[in-house]
Amino acid sequence: MAIIGKRNTLSIERASGPGLYLDGGELGEILLPGRYIPKDIAPGIKLDVFIYLDSEDRLVATTETPHAMVGEFAHLRVVSVNPRIGAFLDWGLAKDLLLPFREQETPVRVGQWVIAYIYLDQHTNRIVATTRLHRHLNRQKVTCREGQAVGLLITGRPPLGYNAI
Repeated sequence: MAIIGKRNTLSIERASGPGLYLDGGELGEILLPGRYIPKDIAPGIKLDVFIYLDSEDRLVATTETPHAMVGEFAHLRVVSVNPRIGAFLDWGLAKDLLLPFREQETPVRVGQWVIAYIYLDQHTNRIVATTRLHRHLNRQKVTCREGQAVGLLITGRPPLGYNAI
């Protein structure tokens, strides 16, 4: 089954004017617009795509990879602010990512970089961001060996050192 907000490997069901329709399992057919169709496409091939909802709440696929997917943290730039709904973040896709006002720890402005958590809103089924990070942190003990390389995202610099995810 296809998962919204993640990369999926889906088979082509049919071609049409706007692009290819992919088999999304329980989600039904998912459009891969023509501009994302690879040149070396052949019948029966499976495509690695990212799935999200477009501005009209239709499922759409892209071969582009966002800077972060659902369940991940990222350092993203604010590209615009709509005074009625919130800010929009550049996450590497043609459609910017919504950061609703209710999900902003502090108000953001255009050009600012923020640390955001990406999640799937259960009410709208849309992918959105939040800067209210604490409720999404894993508080379990970290199990690493001494000298083991780990990925960190620095989120702040309090007087005693650094905060990192």
